[in-house]
Amino acid sequence: MRPREHSRDQASPRTPQLPELDRLIHERMRLGIVSALATNDSLSFNDLKRVLKTTDGNLSVHARKLEEAEYISCVKFFEGRVPRTEYRLTHKGRTALAEYLDQMEEWIRVTREQ
Repeated sequence: MRPREHSRDQASPRTPQLPELDRLIHERMRLGIVSALATNDSLSFNDLKRVLKTTDGNLSVHARKLEEAEYISCVKFFEGRVPRTEYRLTHKGRTALAEYLDQMEEWIRVTREQ
């Protein structure tokens, strides 16, 4: 008879409790968007696309999810006759990013202690 195996859902006595990560920010492209906006007052759609090395469609989809969560704000306007889209990190987004970074630091701390 084999010893009873622990399921992955059960925490063993040696498994530390880790904070749950904000799944909205944890996705690579969305983390890139909020991080870029955290270090700039605002960025245009084209600036974000260039910095993140992504396509129009990919950036649009991820930016929309962050807008819906009110992590970023989007303003559309014309500069001369050229349409522009500009993004800013909201207070809610800045708070969510700070909490996410705290969570990641805890994951890193626990990993290094193992």
